[in-house]
Amino acid sequence: MNRHFKSKAVFETQDIVAFYEQTEKGIKQTTINWRVHTLVQSGVLQRIGRGKFALGEGKNYLPEISSATKNIFKKLKAEFPYANLCVWNTSFLNEFMQHQPNRFFLLVEIDKETTNSVFYFLREIKKSVFIEPTSDILEKYILKEKEVFIVKPLITEAPTQSNNGTETTTIEKMLVDILSDDVIFSAQQGTEMRTIFKNAFEKYTINQSRMLRYADRRRKKEELIKFAKTISNLWQY
Repeated sequence: MNRHFKSKAVFETQDIVAFYEQTEKGIKQTTINWRVHTLVQSGVLQRIGRGKFALGEGKNYLPEISSATKNIFKKLKAEFPYANLCVWNTSFLNEFMQHQPNRFFLLVEIDKETTNSVFYFLREIKKSVFIEPTSDILEKYILKEKEVFIVKPLITEAPTQSNNGTETTTIEKMLVDILSDDVIFSAQQGTEMRTIFKNAFEKYTINQSRMLRYADRRRKKEELIKFAKTISNLWQY
């Protein structure tokens, strides 16, 4: 299989089916499905989207979360147990960046109807808390603070993941977010964003289908498709 697909950056399920049907006449679809599953589990193949694969072992992105961030998540979850919640720090982006910013934001994303309640709850335990700040607010107030909490509505069906009990961002969500928001992620724009995307695609397995669905919900689908095509030969949409 490696020899057959080595010239293709990305191939699809039907390509794998055609490969096995050439070598084993009458092979069942269930048998092929099981082999694909086994090849992914063993690291011969990696899934990069729905029905899309690349050679090599996949590497999932799982950010390191500080004890302070975990503590904030626990407090919020205890206070708002039924809300969808995602907590992450803009410092997560540092491993992909060429120029390292010296100021970071702790992003608290939660159901839209709960953002005001979360804002007042955090204000009781933290001084610098803002809801969806504008660039003007950033320049006047936030950039002078050492530790800043930003409360944002969590987009419905946003791709998040659990990391030791803390719900945080996936790499797909993080990349779409910096593409969609040039205020909070002002330090990650321009050539820096190209560097982030390029390094992310090289270092980790990106689920392109998941990424596209989220970009579509943020009304950035076409922009993502156009941009990603200039970044990686693995992009197939």
